[in-house]
Amino acid sequence: MRLSTLFVGLCLGTALPGAVLAQAPQKPAPAAAPDPALLKVARETVAQMQGDRAATLGSMAAPMVGMMQQIGIKEPDKAQVLVQEVVMPTLSEHYDELLDIQARGFATILGKDDLQAIAAFYATPSGKRLAAAQPQLAQIQLAGMQQWMQAVAPEMQAKIVKAVQAHGWGPGGQAKPK
Repeated sequence: MRLSTLFVGLCLGTALPGAVLAQAPQKPAPAAAPDPALLKVARETVAQMQGDRAATLGSMAAPMVGMMQQIGIKEPDKAQVLVQEVVMPTLSEHYDELLDIQARGFATILGKDDLQAIAAFYATPSGKRLAAAQPQLAQIQLAGMQQWMQAVAPEMQAKIVKAVQAHGWGPGGQAKPK
């Protein structure tokens, strides 16, 4: 996942229905440390997938302004100043940590051959274009996900209410016989 995808998701995620966000977080199963050689290949692959560091970080500035506004800095110019003076320098300082975290995840799930094939793709002109387009694609995907969730939320909510009633989980409710 690109870094910009993560932050756009964090910024835009607040629009998803509360029932979806209210799910208890799942703790990942502890995994054995990946082989150092595999981790190195994964780190190189993740770095290629991220594309240009400055462009990736730059693509996050606007969503970060929105996030600042969501946390209470309502004036766009003040939010922009905080993003430029605090948020972006902090993210830049810790960018390699993110790549390391992502590399460990990739190395846990994918083998060396797959990682090398992915890296080879990202080294092609098409792969480079895909890496460069990721921020825009992520925004389009998130907007589509929000639109879809908003469209199905009323139906899903009605079905959930009926299922809760059928199970007798409501206040003072008893399960209906089947």
